[in-house]
Amino acid sequence: MPAPLTAEAAARPDTPAAPDAPAIECSSLVRIYRTEKLEVQALQGLDLRVEQGEFMALVGASGSGKSTLLGILSGLDAPSAGSVRVAGRELAGLTRKERLVYRRETVGFVWQSPPRNLLPQLTALENVALPQTYTGTGRRARRTRALDLLETMGVDYCRDRTPGQMSGGEQQRVAIAVALANSPAVLLADEPTGELDSDSARTVLAALRIASTEHNVTTLIVTHDEGVSAQVRRTVAIRDGRTATETLRPSAGRDDRRGTDDEAQGEHEAFEYAVIDRSGRLQLPPEFTEPLGIRDLVRLTREPGHIGVWPDRGSSEGAEEQKAASPEGTATAVNAASTTEESEA
Repeated sequence: MPAPLTAEAAARPDTPAAPDAPAIECSSLVRIYRTEKLEVQALQGLDLRVEQGEFMALVGASGSGKSTLLGILSGLDAPSAGSVRVAGRELAGLTRKERLVYRRETVGFVWQSPPRNLLPQLTALENVALPQTYTGTGRRARRTRALDLLETMGVDYCRDRTPGQMSGGEQQRVAIAVALANSPAVLLADEPTGELDSDSARTVLAALRIASTEHNVTTLIVTHDEGVSAQVRRTVAIRDGRTATETLRPSAGRDDRRGTDDEAQGEHEAFEYAVIDRSGRLQLPPEFTEPLGIRDLVRLTREPGHIGVWPDRGSSEGAEEQKAASPEGTATAVNAASTTEESEA
């Protein structure tokens, strides 16, 4: 059972993020849901670091914990243990009122369903202006800001239209403008293209990239859409409540207002890495372990430049036989030297 939040952690004062500090930093993050007969650990010591200005994707199967993580980062939920800092603000131990202020000032959020993001009786201009009233922005400044954001998102022609008079893609671009209204440090998007056709999805993804580059906001997209995750430089996969792998695409997400440079390139060269957390835990993907019969117990051996991971055969003699056999048929290797070379490349 993880240790609960300490009074010292809960009372830790919020400080502005240093210029080189991460926009999001989760350390040993735990979220437990309890009922009368059941306890579920949705997050099991998750570690995650997102740098300021990053434009990245978060993926994972249903039940992996990604929605729970998004709920905590958005201030809609609270962690059971561990630490989570967003833009220099420690979220663990915030009161309900403090979380409300955090949601208004620090994060913007875009839901999957376009109608959920906007008030149906208000025009696009009024929807974007509304969040600014909660921070005391004057009427003229609200209007100017709203018009600017609608233009940036390419939907200024929708200014006097209500959501029912807009397409799904237009609604999502207006929703991004709403999320940016109070100049958040972090923009969270939950399956923003999930209910859109392919053309609208590309336009919305381009709008999210514009939000990241032109409005200097760190953007984290939760998605099942491979077309989205393939267009960002970094994709983090969550499995069983922990970060499992990271895929890096150095050429993805070039600074282009409409994303055409990315689309012309097609698939980007990708490098996939397993993640070792702060406790030294490593999740090996099933496609590596299942063909080799690796489960329950494994033997680790120190090899020149890498670590050998061997299926347990019940004896040291068996392990020696495995080492002498073909590496492709018996073991998985974590090669530190090659990983370093790929990172430098």
